[in-house]
Amino acid sequence: MDSINKTFVKEFILLGLSGYPTLEIMFFSLILVMYLVILIGNGLLIIASIFDSHLHTPMYFFLGNLSFLDICYTSSSVPSTLVSLISKKRNISFSGCAVQMFFGFAMGSTECFLLGMMAFDRYVAICNPLRYPVIMNKMVYVLMASVSWLSGGINSIVQTSLAMRLPFCGNNIINHFLCEILAVLKLACADISLNIFTLAVSNMAFLVLPLLVIFFSYMFILYTILRMNSATGRRKAFSTCSAHLTVVIIFYGTIFFMYAKPKSQDHLGNDNLQATEGLISMFYGVVTPMLNPIIYSLRNKDVKAAVKYVLNWKAVKQ
Repeated sequence: MDSINKTFVKEFILLGLSGYPTLEIMFFSLILVMYLVILIGNGLLIIASIFDSHLHTPMYFFLGNLSFLDICYTSSSVPSTLVSLISKKRNISFSGCAVQMFFGFAMGSTECFLLGMMAFDRYVAICNPLRYPVIMNKMVYVLMASVSWLSGGINSIVQTSLAMRLPFCGNNIINHFLCEILAVLKLACADISLNIFTLAVSNMAFLVLPLLVIFFSYMFILYTILRMNSATGRRKAFSTCSAHLTVVIIFYGTIFFMYAKPKSQDHLGNDNLQATEGLISMFYGVVTPMLNPIIYSLRNKDVKAAVKYVLNWKAVKQ
């Protein structure tokens, strides 16, 4: 009987907010505007970090990587979400689901490491300013970014391949906007203990470890700032860290809500939970990448000056 019931799923149905047509129209307009802001804001930051020589430093190199990552992440999921909201086309192929899951997990894992690398960069800059050019030379910070991208990709390959090899007993309805790994695992009709174990290891490596690096980096930074005699120096040090710290709080706050909440809270068919997860999904997938360039632009004079320079340069060229 088991072999008869186990069918190969050729496609999945993404529920999203199918029970809330009014919310779907609001979501479409909101997500579209946010996506355009993401493309413009992060695109300007990337261009500014490339063409403005004042931004050719490790901090802005990491920021450029973060902006490129946000564009890749949202572009792998937002267009399909917009299509499903406006056309009511909710099906996604099995292979399309795997690709979406891979990019979502890879970008999330990479961002965790990048934020940890950026915290370490700020620690060296503030706590060891004289040795900063030696410690954070070009070869080092390029290698750090490369390790972040490579490790995130490998982690995603492992998690995606383990999830998509599972049998699905004809149940192909995903209670989510996207092919999110936890939502897909709920549909499997097999033992998923290996998946849960690897996800736990992944959470330790990509959530807890970078968070510890961030925590201890900022503890040393705070200690160093409080010991400064100059009030101007303290303000400058705080301003260089505040943007990164704000991004970290928003990013980790949302991702821990999604991946570290007790599994007993997940009940399929619960309409209130469906709406809540839809809102959290939008926040994590769209709002956070949109806020990153805004936060860095508002809190950093160098970035604001570089963006103005790029905009003025484009206006002159036209």
